[in-house]
Order: sequence, then C-alpha cells, then structure tokens
Amino acid sequence: MIGIIADSHDNMNAIRKAVEFFNEKKVKTVLHAGDFISPFTARAFKDLESKLYFVFGNNDGDKVTLTKRFEEIGAISCGNFGDLTIDGLHIALLHGTNEALVKALAISGEFDVVIRGHTHDPGVKIIEGVPVINPGEASGVLSGKQTVALLEIANLNVEIIQLELD
Repeated sequence: MIGIIADSHDNMNAIRKAVEFFNEKKVKTVLHAGDFISPFTARAFKDLESKLYFVFGNNDGDKVTLTKRFEEIGAISCGNFGDLTIDGLHIALLHGTNEALVKALAISGEFDVVIRGHTHDPGVKIIEGVPVINPGEASGVLSGKQTVALLEIANLNVEIIQLELD
C-alpha cells in the first residue's frame, strides 16, 4: 500500500496526524505531491516509518534547504517530477500546476498511475484508463478538510481519508 499526501502547507499538526495514520496502516511508501512550504516541516515527517519520496510544489520556496532537511531524515527528492517504479507500478509524481501536462502524462501510456496535488481537491479521475489521483490538502487551508489517500498497489484501489485532528 502507498500513502499519498500533498499540500501540507506548514500545518505541523496535520502532518503529524498523517504520519501517524500512515504508520498505523503500515504503508510501504509515502508520496508527497508538493507544497510542504518550509524546510522545518521535515521535523514532522521524521517519525514516518516508510520511505518518503517528494516533489516540489509552486509554493515551495527554499528548495535547497527543503531538500537538505528532508534528505537528513531519509526522504528522497524527485525535484519537480518523479518517475518512480514501486512494486512494478510505474508512477508519475508531480505537483500538477499544468493541467495539460497532467493529462498528457495520463494518456502517454508510460504510467500506470499519475499522482498530483495543487488543486486541493481530493479524488480520482480516470483518463484513458489511467487513474489520476489527488489526495486533496493535508493542511485543510482551503476546504477545511484535511485529507490524504491510500493506493492499493495490486488493484489500484484508491481511498481518500479525512484526517481527524484532536
């Protein structure tokens, strides 16, 4: 199982809750589709028990220090685009500011799944048979709902989860 998070926007409590959730679910990998914002957010991810891959979002400022802080906790930066294979599943990981690019990746035939963020709108769109997954916003800054997603590798089943904060 893969955990998916995006648009955490410096919300340390929401990040900690997402990390706790992903650890409880014993996910193999977590993918962050951009917009951490500040390098200090790495502290909230340090207890994550699975491998973390991430891409930058349009609001991520100090990318050098972000990368350094996240690499210090064992995370892997994919820069602006991640071309990942996890348990045979070929995944495109990006923030998703360009809708035409998101669609082009889905219809390219290169990827089994496209994971994106940016819109803060959780859900799955199927584009020519390829799931395009947006976990929504972990921060809750726009919608008031703090969401993440789980992806089952074997059958591409996606579940959007609303985090319950204390």
